[in-house]
Amino acid sequence: MSVQDKTGTSRRGQALSGAFAGVAVIAVLVAVYIGIQVSDDDDKPVPAAAASAPADPAAGAPTEPAPAPSQPAAQTPLDPALQQPPVVKAGTGKVTELKVTEIIAGKGPKLQAGQTIQANYVGVTYKDGKEFDSSWKTGQPAQFPVGAGQLIEGWDKGLVGVAVGSRVQLDIPAAMAYGDPAPQGRPGGDLRFVVDVLAAQ
Repeated sequence: MSVQDKTGTSRRGQALSGAFAGVAVIAVLVAVYIGIQVSDDDDKPVPAAAASAPADPAAGAPTEPAPAPSQPAAQTPLDPALQQPPVVKAGTGKVTELKVTEIIAGKGPKLQAGQTIQANYVGVTYKDGKEFDSSWKTGQPAQFPVGAGQLIEGWDKGLVGVAVGSRVQLDIPAAMAYGDPAPQGRPGGDLRFVVDVLAAQ
């Protein structure tokens, strides 16, 4: 055998050994990569809902159906007197601050700022008792938010904390009503309202 044949055979052997070594390195890298991925999946937390789900689906179901969101809240029993409009008379003297007088005590929860209430009301000018507004004339209670800055200040401050089912009298100074003089179409001066709070949500 010539020196050239030995050298060629030796080079082929080295090339094959190098190729096998390269394949082995790639195989090791792939195995390490797969091992890391499996390990990462094991470390991921199981969602709480899946972890706590009962084996029997019926076991976790409520015994009574929950009310649909569109259903109204339970009604507060109302005093029968709230079915009739109140007689509202003039006041005496000058109203210097907001005064809230309970006429009928409600048994429901107290109103909170931001709630929308359903109410009947009668509004009169304080000095002479002349009626300028009444929900009773429309035959439907009014709905509006309280404590949200969308009403005159006397209503916003005077109704928060009143219990549902109450009839209250609000004596409101002009500064907490429409002013004096008032904008056109609004009553000026001190005002008196009698408000029946029928519901809130």
